[in-house]
Amino acid sequence: MSIELRQLRYFLAVAEEMHFGRAAAKLHMTQPPLSQAIQVLETKLGASLFTRTTRSIVLTAAGLALIPEAKKLLQQAQDLPQLVQRAASGESGHLSLAFVSIADYSILPPHLRKFRLQHPEIHIELHEATSDVQLDLLEKSEIDAGLLIPPIPDRFSQLLSYQKVLSEPLILALPEAYAKRKNPASLQTYKDLPLIIFPRKIAPAFHDTILGCFREVGLTPAISQEAIQMQTIIGLVSAGMGIALVPQSVSNLKRPGVVYQALPELTTTVEIGVAWLKKNTSPVLKTFLALLKN
Repeated sequence: MSIELRQLRYFLAVAEEMHFGRAAAKLHMTQPPLSQAIQVLETKLGASLFTRTTRSIVLTAAGLALIPEAKKLLQQAQDLPQLVQRAASGESGHLSLAFVSIADYSILPPHLRKFRLQHPEIHIELHEATSDVQLDLLEKSEIDAGLLIPPIPDRFSQLLSYQKVLSEPLILALPEAYAKRKNPASLQTYKDLPLIIFPRKIAPAFHDTILGCFREVGLTPAISQEAIQMQTIIGLVSAGMGIALVPQSVSNLKRPGVVYQALPELTTTVEIGVAWLKKNTSPVLKTFLALLKN
């Protein structure tokens, strides 16, 4: 048998007054229906809440145990409208967000910091994943949004919406032992050093963009190593395994023995954007997308 909030309010009134007559007056009702309501509640709970005598009533152990729980339930019921309204407006809830590793050095930290400050009631679940993995997660509705590198393949174009967030130039990361004091720096200067790059099957657009930079200056690099994490690529550069072209923000990743140099000869930029399912109507997602626009 279900318990009504009204019955809990009646119980608390009697528990506070310790008198049925005074509790009934407080509730703006007569005593008989109040006594009957308490008896019904006791029947539903399967225990007496009060020990009654002709002159007084006393709370039983069951009644004492019910007081804090009844207060909690009534407070929760009172808070329900605000809770629902905040969820409907995107002020509370859950956001599942995936991101490519290079976003961790540029757009992700400041936007997450701002989002958490403005919306502390939203729980954020983060997943680091390459762009191809993110697209599969989005298709399966396993994440709400992904910070990835475009373009979006045709088979996903009907399912996803996309919004550009950042565009930045590529710079050169190279071992300090090979760095030459030449201004401005040029790929020609380091043409004999092997290249460390993302595998094409993992990030085809980014892979082709980097190789295109070499083609623009008439070079065909020798690829020595491939890695899917930016920190791994920079780690390999630190170990003297070769050079890498990385987004400018990756220079925030400091590693011993790594030097970053700007390449004015390159006009190519790398873009990061956010993708989400068109059918996803989550108010929390809408709130997050609005923040990324600012």
